Amino acid sequence: MTNDFMKAMDFRHACKIFDENKKISDDEMHYIMEAARKSPSSFGMEAWKFLVITNEELKAKLRPLCWNQVQITSCSHLVVILAGIENVKPESGVPKKRFQRRDMPEEKLEFYLNLYADHLKETLSSDENIYSWTARQTYIAAGNMMTAAAYIGIDSCPIEGLDKKAVEETLGLDTTKYQLSMILPFGYRVNEQSSQLRLPYEEVVEYIR
Repeated sequence: MTNDFMKAMDFRHACKIFDENKKISDDEMHYIMEAARKSPSSFGMEAWKFLVITNEELKAKLRPLCWNQVQITSCSHLVVILAGIENVKPESGVPKKRFQRRDMPEEKLEFYLNLYADHLKETLSSDENIYSWTARQTYIAAGNMMTAAAYIGIDSCPIEGLDKKAVEETLGLDTTKYQLSMILPFGYRVNEQSSQLRLPYEEVVEYIR
């Protein structure tokens, strides 16, 4: 199993052109999205949402807003990753609901809610700060999605080169609730994978004993 995981890591690359004639099955896409859903998040808030787009007209509208990158329209499924804004604010009531899933006494629940609010006081002070915090967490989910896809032979390409505001407007997002974090196309490669270039292990890993 360890070897299979590393094979997936070797297989994954930023695919630039997808085969427009090959589509991902519903079961395979569900597997990838489950990797996103089960990803860890700070305080267990799960401050994210994933829009899975297969509508070709919508993909065509989004492409020019994403530096005209061909992956947007050639992919099988286009996943738009959103960072939560409103649902991490204590006053929304959502954090309390998240903590209540642990079935804890009221006293302990209040302790965690106060800890949450105090620890994140600066982070929760503005939507801009909240976005900075929650968007970083979406990258955990994105990494898991890409590796899960690679594990079953499906390609991906994380995209940050885009006009955030224009994409949000095109999707009709209420940015007080969710904001665009990144776009992640999935599909099957047309060209052979380019050589994977990485720094040596010794250069990036240091053990402190």
